[in-house]
Amino acid sequence: MKKDFKYKCDSCGQIYEIKKDLMLCQKCREKDIEGKPLKGILKVQLPEKFKNTLSSNKIINIYDYLPIEEKYFPSISVGNTPLIEAKNIQKILGFENIYLKFDGTNPTGSYKDRASYLVSAFAKKNNINEIAVASTGNAASSMSGIASAAGQKAFIFMSESAPKAKLVQCLQYGAKLIPIKGDYDKAFDLSLKFSERTGYLNRNTAYNPMTIEGKKTVSFELVDQIGEREIDYIFLPVGDGVILSGVIKGFTDLLYLGRIKKIPQIIGVQAENSSFIYNAFKNNSYDFNYKASTIADSISVNVARNGYSAVKDLKVVKGEMILISDEEILSSQHQLSSSSGVFCEPSSAAAFAGFLKMKKNISQDKSVVILLTGHGLKDIDTALRSVKLPQTYEADINYIMKNLH
Repeated sequence: MKKDFKYKCDSCGQIYEIKKDLMLCQKCREKDIEGKPLKGILKVQLPEKFKNTLSSNKIINIYDYLPIEEKYFPSISVGNTPLIEAKNIQKILGFENIYLKFDGTNPTGSYKDRASYLVSAFAKKNNINEIAVASTGNAASSMSGIASAAGQKAFIFMSESAPKAKLVQCLQYGAKLIPIKGDYDKAFDLSLKFSERTGYLNRNTAYNPMTIEGKKTVSFELVDQIGEREIDYIFLPVGDGVILSGVIKGFTDLLYLGRIKKIPQIIGVQAENSSFIYNAFKNNSYDFNYKASTIADSISVNVARNGYSAVKDLKVVKGEMILISDEEILSSQHQLSSSSGVFCEPSSAAAFAGFLKMKKNISQDKSVVILLTGHGLKDIDTALRSVKLPQTYEADINYIMKNLH
């Protein structure tokens, strides 16, 4: 690891050297209970020498601000995803500056590639060739694809009910797929036990510090792409809370580096029936018996393993949470696709649905970024719920012209 980068415990503040076998704070992890949010989450700290060194006109090389040297990363392009100025949506809604950050263009079609990319590099530097992960789907296909590019072996724990497209991706990438009779929370705990017995690196979100660190990279890209204009609002989907913490970590680092003067208003969006972090944020209490049920599989989480840290992070930056229904998710997915040309999966559409619900409270001259974390082709069955397949026409032009509606 780069010697100037350290870990800091998000619970007690203890500073650690970055080591291959250190995933959680050695002190705070003793308080962890299976099935509950993790305590002792470690976050990478930038070296003090970096403070106020990134001017507004300096081109950002993201590898300078990550704890692993560039040479250890797989030879596959991750990140630098498009920031789309949604002109049709601007006209329809009357907002002047709406941008879509579409991470569906990453190699495996999701934002999770950002974390997998850094986890893979961490493994490579430490001569580790096997990586285990639990997932609702996207982290699984992501780690499978990135590992294949790096010549590593991925062991995937996920529910047998995950969308087929994500299961097929894992198999196509050559991963060892271990479907289980149970939900994401059960897969999470099983994968940790598997890593304990095998010694394989575990990529689980929040548990592995490189996941939050990898997900901060989108914030660096955004300030580069949007130029001189400040970002006022960012809407993003929330499941286990690691994307939320990653985005906040990115902007916190940029503030430390002197690149930005303020952190945008961060708005986390959850489905009404997968609202663990929303409930904790609003009520300052955690329901450890919570059961999620939403069509947006990527954000369907019972007990968010990054729950403590995500709620704390969002409160520090004075962010907000909002709930939307499954019906609003489906409607937003179709509206976004048909008006912008961007087909995202339901969890991503949740972010847009959150904006639509909150837009009456936002001045129309503010700059708004909608973080779209996955491609719509990841879950075709759900997408079919909001559209109707057409009738089959006779292969006759006269018939078609007469019956076309």
